[in-house]
Amino acid sequence: MNTPTPDLRFIRDDVQAMHAYAVQDATGMVKLDAMENPYALLPDLQAQLGERLGRVALNRYPGARIQDLHAALARYVDLPAGYGLTLGNGSDELISMLAMACARPGTCILAPEPGFVMYAMSAQLQGLGFVGVPLQADFSLDEAAMSAAIARHQPAIVYLAYPNNPTANLWDAAVLRRLIAQASAYAALVVVDEAYQPFAASTWLDEIRRDPAANAQVVLMRTLSKFGLAGVRLGYALAPAALLAQMDKVRPPYNVSVLNAECALFALEHAAVFAAQAQLICSERERLLAALGTLPGLQPFPSQANMILLRVSGEPGAAARLHETLKKRQILVKNVSTMHPLLANCLRLTVGTAPENTLLLAALEASL
Repeated sequence: MNTPTPDLRFIRDDVQAMHAYAVQDATGMVKLDAMENPYALLPDLQAQLGERLGRVALNRYPGARIQDLHAALARYVDLPAGYGLTLGNGSDELISMLAMACARPGTCILAPEPGFVMYAMSAQLQGLGFVGVPLQADFSLDEAAMSAAIARHQPAIVYLAYPNNPTANLWDAAVLRRLIAQASAYAALVVVDEAYQPFAASTWLDEIRRDPAANAQVVLMRTLSKFGLAGVRLGYALAPAALLAQMDKVRPPYNVSVLNAECALFALEHAAVFAAQAQLICSERERLLAALGTLPGLQPFPSQANMILLRVSGEPGAAARLHETLKKRQILVKNVSTMHPLLANCLRLTVGTAPENTLLLAALEASL
């Protein structure tokens, strides 16, 4: 059989040079690589959800049920007065929508690094510049460098993940206030990405309520992926209604399916179940941090998310070798050591169930 050879002359050169987002094969593994909630729905909830999904009108485009989801999310977050809410197929789509809405010639997007890869990718795909500002060695924000970069480049969008991925830390609120004020002064959007909010000690939504005027340019972005619905792909953004109205214009029609919406509505009706799971994950996170700190050659960093960044001591490549050794023991974590120089010899571990975390610790101890 002849293999077709397409002519790619109209595919952008930068796209041809890119690598597609890769997902590790987790077959037969203890899966601790993607910051997922490790708890499945209880059998009785599975049955209830299955019955509801069976009644969904799949022959119709999404309609009023999407508005029901808007209302449910507004109640869940206690949406501030004057604010709107928009939905995306995961936070990834919201990030793309923001880049598209702000894609003026010569515009750029700015974010600290290391950070979520989609901030830079969305800029590139929309033909925008991207400015990455390195964090400090302890993964805190370099306020002076951030401020100088904002003043020099005047980015249309500044991303501030709260907590950050993959470093898992919350940044100093006073520093964030000053950076938000600086960017807001020339009308930039500041996106506070709270993907890991269920596991964090604080939320920027409290700041928005305390001082709405100072946060008028802030888009607060969240996802139900870490809530416990990674497979449902549902992100949402909160911002002043006038700002959300503009963002909504670039949202694809029917971008959230009726099945996604029904799953999200069901989960919000059982929010207490997912909140209890988040508490278990936080408890296990502290157990893991304490245990990892006793293992020789490992440096765990503080975490306010459902992941732990871990540095492996030794020569370059030590983290990659440990990653492969863990895979041979059926433990799958994320090797982030080549993502950024600050992450040299680092692995990222998702916090799993108690039995999964025990297996991880045993595998690390045996490997070391």
